[in-house]
Amino acid sequence: MNFLSVALGGALGALGRYALSLIPFRSTFPLQTFVTNILGAVLIGFITGVVSQDETVSPNTVLFWKTGICGGFTTFSTFSLEAYTLLEQKSYLCGGAYIALSFVCCMLGVFCGKRLALMLKG
Repeated sequence: MNFLSVALGGALGALGRYALSLIPFRSTFPLQTFVTNILGAVLIGFITGVVSQDETVSPNTVLFWKTGICGGFTTFSTFSLEAYTLLEQKSYLCGGAYIALSFVCCMLGVFCGKRLALMLKG
């Protein structure tokens, strides 16, 4: 059952990531990946916050959301390749901004997701 939960969540997460990649945007800065990673950070923070407040959430549900959905949705490997490519192309300012903003915004995303979960819990 664990494998099925992860597989189903991963497929849905990958579909969500693909849908975001279809948003038309032309720039050197990889905005779709950036937004995907921030949304994934908020989501995993929210899930973690909910689970920490509700002991009745099943382990399969946690696997579905955290490992499946978030694992299939977030794009850290793509982020790494895009950051490397920007630096390799000597686009140091854009590459550095992408790396720094991704780190800061995703950390804030996790924080905000956890806070949102706590607020909704009441």
